[in-house]
Amino acid sequence: MIARNIDAERKSPLSGRTVLFCFIAFFGVVAAVNAVMIRAATSTFGGRETGSAYQAGLAFKSEVAAAHTQDALHWRVSGKILRDQEGQAQVEITALDQSGSAVSGLLLTARLAHPANARRDHIVTISQVAPGVFSGTTEAASGQWDLIIDLSRSDQRLFRSKSRIILR
Repeated sequence: MIARNIDAERKSPLSGRTVLFCFIAFFGVVAAVNAVMIRAATSTFGGRETGSAYQAGLAFKSEVAAAHTQDALHWRVSGKILRDQEGQAQVEITALDQSGSAVSGLLLTARLAHPANARRDHIVTISQVAPGVFSGTTEAASGQWDLIIDLSRSDQRLFRSKSRIILR
């Protein structure tokens, strides 16, 4: 049996320079992939429900009280969205009290909120067309949206509705 010298059979010895280049290349690839992923994450995700979870937690008790006050009013607020001839989203909202009479003296704000990307949200310019009937238009792409309706009087929110709709 002949003893072989493994180092003598190697054509190019593994030097410190080769190890250094492999080490730098490995971490260069990791850094490049991280940079691409960070860029993709920050440029595509625009949706968040709340800016501060802590502040939302503190406001929870007042939101529960507002919901009980809203339920006690027994208002019936309904909204529908259709496309007009120009392709804009036509929003029509009706607000009735517990006796079926039109609710008057209210300021209504409406918003089409995209479920996954807050940058695509649309504020709907609303005007009252008849007692208890409000209408407005906005440009919105087809797909799923949240229609958020707020009714207020004297800077106090009396009613809030959030409904998932599909706009065609």
